[in-house]
Amino acid sequence: MSEINKLKLGILGLGEGRSTISAALNSDQIDLLQICDINEELGRKRMKEFGIDCYSNSYQQMLDNPEIEAIAIYTPDHLHAEHVKQALLHNKHVVCTKPFIDNLKDAKGLLELAEKSNKHVFVGQSSRFFEPMSQQRKDYDQGLIGELITIESYYHADHRWFLEKPWALESSFKWLYGGLSHPVDFIRWYMPNISEVMGYGMLSENGRKGGLKNYDTMHFIFKSTDGRIARVSGAYTGPIQPVMRDSEMSCILRGDLGCSQADYMDLRYAITDKTGKESIQTWENRLKHYFRFEGKSHHAGEYQNYLEYFAQSVRSNTAAYPDIKEGIGTVALLQAMDLSIETGKPVSPQELLDKNGVDLSLA
Repeated sequence: MSEINKLKLGILGLGEGRSTISAALNSDQIDLLQICDINEELGRKRMKEFGIDCYSNSYQQMLDNPEIEAIAIYTPDHLHAEHVKQALLHNKHVVCTKPFIDNLKDAKGLLELAEKSNKHVFVGQSSRFFEPMSQQRKDYDQGLIGELITIESYYHADHRWFLEKPWALESSFKWLYGGLSHPVDFIRWYMPNISEVMGYGMLSENGRKGGLKNYDTMHFIFKSTDGRIARVSGAYTGPIQPVMRDSEMSCILRGDLGCSQADYMDLRYAITDKTGKESIQTWENRLKHYFRFEGKSHHAGEYQNYLEYFAQSVRSNTAAYPDIKEGIGTVALLQAMDLSIETGKPVSPQELLDKNGVDLSLA
């Protein structure tokens, strides 16, 4: 059996990038060549933690390294567009954490550059790459629940510990993008053409006392171009139920012949299929693969799953999803949700794309 042609990777941003370092070092399909962050103290910490000696504080040095084929980007949201742009200009494939960009004004230029460069641009919506969610998608694609009627998804978590982080108390931090983007991605995975969204948000008493500037509790309804509807909710600064009752993040598909639910934290999947058969599946044996660090604060297993999927896509020259178009579409939807909360009115994500000259239907 021939040796695997490993994807040679550089990682930019070593906060969330911690999971990606672990993912790369534990994968037989990734060769980690360099890690980078302007915070030298954090760089030394990561080298010591993982027993590696490949840190640089210069993104340009990483870009100029001809051996690096792909760059995984985990920098603050407002820096994504420029960091992705530079990677493409230097002939690198790109993995970028969600949300892909924070301003739709950058979308058109990045789309044109990605097409011109002929490089893969993949958005790290990690929750798709959890076993329960992956199994749910396989069963759906096989027609086990029939035609999709509606989707319900949520992310409810006791993240009061975020209130101890100074950056979480800045006016730029919004749980809409930092947390709710996960269940919103589930909605778009199955119902990509959202024509309208309506939602409400509030700042809870816990969030207000803790110093949050933006909503920590939100509910939204989506309408698709084909008339189907979906809903999503998020709540982030209050207690939660035991995991066996509420797995923090779930995706529920309701079809005309069956129904399925994928639960995140306890790796549980339940389905009533088109024959009426009911079954529940769990993956407790995979907990250590997914949650490798303290307090389940990083879920490196998902990152390893998607990095390997990305590497296979690069080697086979096939598309890796979510791609740049999906990433931009999700940003448009999130911004429409944000605007709906502020205005108290339904908002069309397509109108936001049109306003910024973005046509996702183009090849």
